[in-house]
Amino acid sequence: MDVGVVLQTDPPASAVVERAVAAEAAGFSHVWTFDSVVLWQEPFVIFSQILARTERVTVGPMVTNPVTRDWSVTASLFATLNSMFGPRTVCGIGRGDSAVRVIGGRPATLGMLRDSVIAIRDLANGRAVQADGKEVAIPWASDTGIEVWVAAYGPKALAVAGSVGDGLILQLADPYLVEWSIKTARDAAAAAGRDPDSLKVCVAAPAYIGTDLAHQRDQVRWFGGMVGNHVADLVARYGAQSGSVPAALTDYIAGRHGYDYAHHGRAGNPSTDFVPDDVIDRFCLLGPAPAHVARLQELAALGADQFALYLMHDQAGPTLEAYGRDVIPAVAGPG
Repeated sequence: MDVGVVLQTDPPASAVVERAVAAEAAGFSHVWTFDSVVLWQEPFVIFSQILARTERVTVGPMVTNPVTRDWSVTASLFATLNSMFGPRTVCGIGRGDSAVRVIGGRPATLGMLRDSVIAIRDLANGRAVQADGKEVAIPWASDTGIEVWVAAYGPKALAVAGSVGDGLILQLADPYLVEWSIKTARDAAAAAGRDPDSLKVCVAAPAYIGTDLAHQRDQVRWFGGMVGNHVADLVARYGAQSGSVPAALTDYIAGRHGYDYAHHGRAGNPSTDFVPDDVIDRFCLLGPAPAHVARLQELAALGADQFALYLMHDQAGPTLEAYGRDVIPAVAGPG
């Protein structure tokens, strides 16, 4: 199993780059960042600096969207980075949450998401696409194997990931929900005539190594609120008792009352008091290093190819170091 890290692009950008350099030295395979440029700094500028300072890590957004970034611009960004630094990028994309909502927009439709996945991958890899009856190509782009991984929770979004995506990004680490999500996406891949086992899976969630579970839970409770934004959309679409989405994902948002994006993705977010401890324990990785290793081995057995840990808590540096020392060697494959 690969292990990546997810960073916010808080200023100064130099600190983000330094943490990415430290992650590579610790054995992490990927450096992902949020992509919400009103709340944080522009990630693609920072990706260029990370790639210039490292040799091996793959970088990409977790996740971009087709609303605030036109598909042609996104494709050109990835093609440019790969032209400059080699094939060391991956495009994580979803319908859009904070990036869209803080400017008064609405998340993309699933049809728009599906079309953007195909267009970004083809354009960034030097292939022509059809747009409004016109053939469009980036003449200087070459095929460097840029992949597009789709972030999804609900069955229809999971079907988009399976039918057209190169990978699935699942932002929670509950084994039951991971198993259901992987099966749903891979069933969609098979239905589309694709090899379901070729769909890569990245599970992303906060990880905090330590022994004070009560403190750890409070530090990562923000994550349940972030997931709850997407779950609220699912409940609005499918209904709380429809059976289309597991109750293990939807039940906990019954006490949710609004959300303030000013605290998005941050420890101490006051909009997340409704998230109970048992959800944090299911969605996140807490406790000492052996507990993390055990959960990651369970997720790998369910089909996860990568775990990407969020470090938005008060022990980011020590947790990064502990993963490099105690966790990555225990779960990484040969080489």
